[in-house]
Amino acid sequence: MTMAGTARAVLQRSPRHLDLVELPLPPIGPDEALLRVEACGICGTDIEEYTGALFDTIGPTSPFIPGHEPVGRIAAIGARAARRWRLAEGDRVVVEPALPCGACRDCRTGRYVLCAGWDHYPMSYGFVPAGIPPGLWGGFADHMYLHPNSVLHRVSDAVDVRAAATFNALAAGIEWAAEVPGTRAGDCVVVLGAGQRGLACVLAARAAGAGPVVVTGLASDRHRLDLALELGATGAVEAGGGDVPEKVLALTGGVPADVVIDVASRDPATVLDALRIVRRGGTVVLAGLKGGRPVPGWPVDDVVTKGLRVQGVRAVGHTSFRRAVALIEADDRPLHKIVTHTFDLPDAAEAIETLAGNRPGTAPVSVVITPGSPGSPVIAPGSASANDPVPPPPTHPKEGPYGTDHPETRR
Repeated sequence: MTMAGTARAVLQRSPRHLDLVELPLPPIGPDEALLRVEACGICGTDIEEYTGALFDTIGPTSPFIPGHEPVGRIAAIGARAARRWRLAEGDRVVVEPALPCGACRDCRTGRYVLCAGWDHYPMSYGFVPAGIPPGLWGGFADHMYLHPNSVLHRVSDAVDVRAAATFNALAAGIEWAAEVPGTRAGDCVVVLGAGQRGLACVLAARAAGAGPVVVTGLASDRHRLDLALELGATGAVEAGGGDVPEKVLALTGGVPADVVIDVASRDPATVLDALRIVRRGGTVVLAGLKGGRPVPGWPVDDVVTKGLRVQGVRAVGHTSFRRAVALIEADDRPLHKIVTHTFDLPDAAEAIETLAGNRPGTAPVSVVITPGSPGSPVIAPGSASANDPVPPPPTHPKEGPYGTDHPETRR
């Protein structure tokens, strides 16, 4: 199936260097599809890609098209792909970031978020080098290629596309605050961090019947803490100027938490707070990366004597994405309030800087790229294409990570 025309795409060549380019639409084989992107969410991983903070760890190799939280409509689809995915042209879908190889042990046992079957390229949308055909591997574009191994979820046409673009954050909240800890009705849940994923954890905990649910954040997160209360949190704590565990316990009636989810990034002290807040036999879920910083005075004896379950989480599994879509389609929560800013493709740098907190007065929560929406260009369109020299395409079966979502939340 041959597609005529070109796609606009944001190409990152190096840290903070974005070009708006046009790339040819690829021919679509019987097992492939092409997505017309309606919106693409932005998270902390996009910030770290933009600044180059990820280049020495999980990649990617430049140039590449960012964007791993896309929602859109099927523009073209091969016959076998249509039968396999049960989709047709015009159907709206969200796309999971990970591209499982399907052959490694983790993929074969259903844990494809841990897939290591590709070579050293991070095989996730928004991370694959643009020099690997067909080039359109990211959601910061008006069209995106869908590999045969893509994992897709259909979304109702009635859903606001901006709300649909929160699917990745919501899936993370469901995975980390409900699925992994096994949260039950009546459980006391504490969320350390009030960014996108922290708010999603609040939603997920409340949907599981938890209560009380308390969230913490910085004073600069006051707008997010207030939104958390609208989304169902029973209490919110500003972390500065005092003992966080004491403040949290004051809001739970002195009852230690059954589940604590640490989605705060970069501050290892939140791990110690989590261990002090959780009850004996409770669960601590660690989801916020600390930038390689160790936890000072890690209380191993407390973990042992309190019988704690301390669980790290990486990315999101299929069931949580499915439940996130159902939560979005239920339309019984003010998800539209999570999306505070939208930008067109030429404004991609401004969108990332806004989410990063580098635009005073903007008070962002969730920022979304909506190709074709009105906006003032802030990226000078580049005259070059994506044909910079890159290494050869990936092959199986070498060990190596692919890109995963990473919380942008702050304590």
